[in-house]
Amino acid sequence: MRVLVAGSHGKIGRRLTRRLAEAGHEPVAMIRDEEQADEMAALGGHPLVADLAGDVAHAVAAVDAVVFTAGAGPGSGPGPKQTIDRGGAEKLVDAAKAQGVRRFVIVSSMGADDPASASEQMRPYQEAKRQADDYVAASGLDWTIVRPGGLTDEPGDGRVAVAGSLGRGGKVSRDDVAAVLVAVLADDRTIGLTFEVLDGDDDIPAALAALAVEGDR
Repeated sequence: MRVLVAGSHGKIGRRLTRRLAEAGHEPVAMIRDEEQADEMAALGGHPLVADLAGDVAHAVAAVDAVVFTAGAGPGSGPGPKQTIDRGGAEKLVDAAKAQGVRRFVIVSSMGADDPASASEQMRPYQEAKRQADDYVAASGLDWTIVRPGGLTDEPGDGRVAVAGSLGRGGKVSRDDVAAVLVAVLADDRTIGLTFEVLDGDDDIPAALAALAVEGDR
């Protein structure tokens, strides 16, 4: 599968690019700066320069799926979050529809279902994520929305907890989020599902299989 990774140079994106390549996929590593190309190629990605603040239509050409894991980053204000976290996702949804690319996976955030409950500092982030999620869910594409908890750089162990709502906060390693994204692309039963993910006790394929069964009820 040829997969566009938007946000490929980010902490999840680099891990995802490597894991996709290791799994035999062709990750197209979307980057803003040509200077990042060598690093992404070393991870197994096919570098492609495109800026989410500009035109991204060419980025979706000749791919089978899109994974959106981009973001304006910590410390950015509401404006960049609207431009990148929301607007960037919406642009890629529109480009995917125009190019006939059906599969779209987006990395959101726990708490995006209720931005009003977030702290004043976090509310613009959660609002942008919620708006992006709503746009994806209304797109008519074969979408999956993944909402991780607090992200860590701990090594992943391939064991997670997933549910539409886990009913608790917590942490999850970026390694395991990347592994979940690869597994989601391989499991069509996750199409149309929105779920939270934290560190847990279930291996990823089993966790997603149980989630899919729950989603069918």
